Amino acid sequence: MQKQTTLAKAAVYKGIGLHSGREVSIELMPAEPDSGIVFLRTDLEGSPEIKASAENVTSTVRATTIEDNGAKVFTIEHMMSVLHAMRVDNCRIAISAEEPPVADGSALTFFELVRKAGIVEQEAQRRELVVSRPVRVDKDDSFVVAVPYDGFRISFTSINPHKLIGVQYFDIEVNEDSFYKEIAQARTIAYEKEIEALRSMGLGLGGTIDNVIVYNDEGWINPLHYDDELVRHKILDIIGDLRLAGLVKGHFIAVKSGHALNTAMAKLLLEEFK
Repeated sequence: MQKQTTLAKAAVYKGIGLHSGREVSIELMPAEPDSGIVFLRTDLEGSPEIKASAENVTSTVRATTIEDNGAKVFTIEHMMSVLHAMRVDNCRIAISAEEPPVADGSALTFFELVRKAGIVEQEAQRRELVVSRPVRVDKDDSFVVAVPYDGFRISFTSINPHKLIGVQYFDIEVNEDSFYKEIAQARTIAYEKEIEALRSMGLGLGGTIDNVIVYNDEGWINPLHYDDELVRHKILDIIGDLRLAGLVKGHFIAVKSGHALNTAMAKLLLEEFK
């Protein structure tokens, strides 16, 4: 049987939040067996804890937000995707604001942070969430289906009406190595015409061409890491959102899914297979 894991030592990183634009520092720390992933808001009195669970999701507008004990954190999906792909069971994340740093808009910085800290086994047995029969969530023409599978696999189809993007498909068996090579460097993407509207909603305040890929009607404003970077970032997001159900085992087939459907699937997994 597999053992639970945590970080070998603490790791610190500072930057600005993608949506808040606020300076923030995070410290990833080792955690006790069976504690899961827990955020601590060190900027608030008593450093309230927020457990990273689908049951605590309160918003999925352009990012995933979790709330507990009168505190919240949002845009957690990039960090969570790394902890999922690297199979970290337990970690405490001290955070000095409501949103983790965006870094370059991908998960690469967090991946390297965890790799530098190192991962160690613990005595407790891992509690993996196993998809034992097909389940599905739908909204309009978007869906996520989970089916039994001996591993963790994502098959994602992104459909975008913009002529520059169109239909993108990517399929991946998710593990630490494949995540690093194929997914970790995929960055957040935005349509230039949406940016002003987002900022009027208080979103994207920390976004720049250094941490967001921007496209307009003529083409890409900044160079791509992958020709199909959009669908790879969609996979990065769903890996992170599904981690809110725990370390999962199954094949997830998604079409046009975003944070709302991803976290709905995570909630369904907890209800059906916990």
